[in-house]
Amino acid sequence: MNPKEILLLSFSALNERKIRTLLTVLMVVVGSSLMIVLNGLSAGQTQFIEDQLNQLADNVLTVTPGQRSFRSVDTTPSIVFNSAVVNKINSLSSVVDVIPRYSGTVDLNSQARVLRTSVLAMNPDDVYVSVPGLEMEAGSVIKRNDPSAILVGQSVAYPDGASFPIVTLGQSLKLTFRYVDTEGEQQEDSRTFVVSGILKESGDRTLDRSVIINENVGNTFLKKSGKFDSLLVSLQSSELISQTEEDLKELFGTSIGISSLQSRLQFRQQFTEGNNAFIQSIGVIALVVGAVGIITTLYTSVTERIKEIGTMKAIGAQNRSILLLFLMEALLIGLLGGTAGILVGMMSGHALSSILSPPGFGNTSNIVPIFHFVDTLYVWLLSVILSISAGILPAWKASTLSPLVALRRE
Repeated sequence: MNPKEILLLSFSALNERKIRTLLTVLMVVVGSSLMIVLNGLSAGQTQFIEDQLNQLADNVLTVTPGQRSFRSVDTTPSIVFNSAVVNKINSLSSVVDVIPRYSGTVDLNSQARVLRTSVLAMNPDDVYVSVPGLEMEAGSVIKRNDPSAILVGQSVAYPDGASFPIVTLGQSLKLTFRYVDTEGEQQEDSRTFVVSGILKESGDRTLDRSVIINENVGNTFLKKSGKFDSLLVSLQSSELISQTEEDLKELFGTSIGISSLQSRLQFRQQFTEGNNAFIQSIGVIALVVGAVGIITTLYTSVTERIKEIGTMKAIGAQNRSILLLFLMEALLIGLLGGTAGILVGMMSGHALSSILSPPGFGNTSNIVPIFHFVDTLYVWLLSVILSISAGILPAWKASTLSPLVALRRE
């Protein structure tokens, strides 16, 4: 038999068993579409985070009292950040500026809704140091010396991905800070601020999830007594980060924690690589399940078509032709399933992107799936190869059947 005859016979055999063929193809579709969706969303998420982080300054270090890691922060620092520490860091030749910040947690009362949120007390103009490309909603104004002015982060204005803000420009907000006094008594202090600006998504989760008030007001309101919670250290260039880190460790030893955009990028890259490997394993497992379905289908087909196989051999069909016939059926299943799976996966990825949004980045940006050609081709080839591999054993069984035994089969 020539290749054209083998193709026509294979297609005819699959067409005669429409329901079974459809279900088998569906198994391949599920596996390949799952890989396409996961790869697309993973690539989209990576690009989203990359875009967000690219807005951040790469020449800024965040310094905190106590060793800091991505998992925990030492709550018992051995050093107190005050103006003397700020001046000491400012004296380093690589340092352009040191921005002190107070921080705390307050209850924000807005439109009869109480929201537990973070507060940063700093010079409002300095929000541009860590996020040079920071944008604010229309009408927003930074009032540096206004003790009643407050800036609101995107995730605070739109909590839990809300479609409408709970905070608007010009609105009065009541902040309540709870603390324990020197006598161990629970106390609270409430102050009213007027919203002068609402930040758009910045990529800096600290800013996005916080409200920002005047530094001096924060010192008294949060009961800090001039003890800063963190320092932003702006450097002349990103190339000086490593040297500055060494200088800071030489000055303060292990009593401070240091983080930078570079370390966050490295952590994100490691996390993304591990996440992608996990995603790939899920998709491969789904395709293997589809391959098992192909084996089952073709084995059943061989059993049902024993007499047909015997007749073909009796009229001169070679073992090689029978082998190719069943492998062609497996190939057709793989081609149909892999191609349909790619189309279904792409459509599903775009559908899911409309309801998925990274936590902590507000409600205005969704993950847009990105389907790289190489990844898509890889999934398609994997679907086809696994399908053919699944058909080898049933095809070999069919090709080795004795025509006399097959013809005697009732």
